[in-house]
Amino acid sequence: MSQPVPPARPVRTGHIALAGAPNVGKSTLLNALVGAHIAIVSPKPQATRLPVTGIRTDEDTQFVFHDLPGLLDPAYLMQERMLEAAREILKGVDLVLHLHPAPEGPARELSSIAPVEDVLTAPVLTVYTKADLVRPAERKRLAAEAMVVAAGDEQSVSELLARIRDYLPERDFEFDPEDIGTQPLRFFVVEYLREAAFGLLGDELPYAFTAEVEEFREAERPMYIRVTLFVERESQKGIVIGKGGQTIKALGSHARGRLEALTGSPVYLDLWVKVLPKWRKSAAALERFGFPISQAEKS
Repeated sequence: MSQPVPPARPVRTGHIALAGAPNVGKSTLLNALVGAHIAIVSPKPQATRLPVTGIRTDEDTQFVFHDLPGLLDPAYLMQERMLEAAREILKGVDLVLHLHPAPEGPARELSSIAPVEDVLTAPVLTVYTKADLVRPAERKRLAAEAMVVAAGDEQSVSELLARIRDYLPERDFEFDPEDIGTQPLRFFVVEYLREAAFGLLGDELPYAFTAEVEEFREAERPMYIRVTLFVERESQKGIVIGKGGQTIKALGSHARGRLEALTGSPVYLDLWVKVLPKWRKSAAALERFGFPISQAEKS
């Protein structure tokens, strides 16, 4: 006697925001959820400046994750625009994951971290991250009140995905199932160079560092990409170049490795350094680098 065939589950697609204070593990978790290194990771806070979108498609479910800049009360113009970018994403998602490190529990209300209460219309699910840093008894206690996940623990990631699916609407896929992200390759060129800067340039300089793709010849082999690296002071320029050009070579090597892993193609990065004074506080410079205008500026 044949076994009855279980009914097919409805197709679901939804947008999920990964939100929280700086340095709570948002980017590390996004990479684990998507299965690719698309968001830069650093132990230093505020490495994410603009939202990064990652896509995961599992048979009947498409998860569209948005890794947001760390939420905080902004101190200068770039931080205002980072907050505005996060607020814009929060307005349109189906679920908000409020990420909080397990060793630093309990989690505060998300709206107490930054002014986002007026845009929080989707359900908010608290998720404790970095669960591998707490003892099993503490992990069990936290799991009684919220989701608990460690990015390197596949079982906890799978359990989180199953929980997220319950919140997603029945909706056809928005993206090709093979897609893992929505940003153009130029975006990742800048991000991987910034990731290298966080690892190689000390404590303060990475925050004054950004990059801009000037030329992109994708059809060539190796793929040719000319990039200008920007810092805020002349003294920082020499640090980025390094003695005998060693530092800038190391920056390029890191980014090139990431890009080649992402594209499967050889890459040639041609890097130059320029000074752009106080660019983090310049409306024109921030617009040039892709930061949306903040509500404070609009009013």
